[in-house]
Amino acid sequence: MRKIVLIALTSLPLLAGFFPHTVNTSIKSVSGNSITMNSSFPQNGMSGVIIHNYGNNIKAVTSNIVQTAKGQAKVIGNDIIAHDELPTIKTAMAKGDKVIGGYLYDNVLLLAPDANTYSKVTKSYNKHWIHPDLYATHLAQEGENIPTKENLAKFAKKYHIGLIYIIKKNSSVLLDPISGSYVGKKSAEKLPTKARLPFFMRFDEINSGLFSSSYKGTYYDLMETL
Repeated sequence: MRKIVLIALTSLPLLAGFFPHTVNTSIKSVSGNSITMNSSFPQNGMSGVIIHNYGNNIKAVTSNIVQTAKGQAKVIGNDIIAHDELPTIKTAMAKGDKVIGGYLYDNVLLLAPDANTYSKVTKSYNKHWIHPDLYATHLAQEGENIPTKENLAKFAKKYHIGLIYIIKKNSSVLLDPISGSYVGKKSAEKLPTKARLPFFMRFDEINSGLFSSSYKGTYYDLMETL
């Protein structure tokens, strides 16, 4: 019994460690478009946000950043809110500004080969799962029919999504859509050989037509392009 308990406990960090944890820290110093932080994010390539305090209990997210080295990050944009009618925030970074690494990492879009795999993964992690039907609708509205890093980034910004969980042929990966970097990877086994193209969704077609009509590869081929 003691051995069984030990095995169960030691296996938990492997499962939990797939998702990088969110980090709350602050800016230690600023140099141009780069910052030094008081604490590092778990992985290079993780994106985060800077929150500036304007006083009088007024705070706002001012910039997206990505960690480039331990404790170091650079600004990759300040168009935080995807809305054409709203102005871009131009507040300069300052020492002491709050930093959140892995911002919105609990909001996850899963690209899976079939309904059964989708169900198994979403039941394994306590996350806020964004259903791929919403992403499929977004693609149709944009006149696109396959996932790309570009349209995933646009979708993520519009719907406040922190991570894209992608099931590939032999592995599962976590894509940070804001930085475009992988921030997690693990092996994947017993995946279906027959997979839904371009990914599992409950639609067969939307107004723009069949999603798979202009793509000649398989689901697994497509996921390798991301």
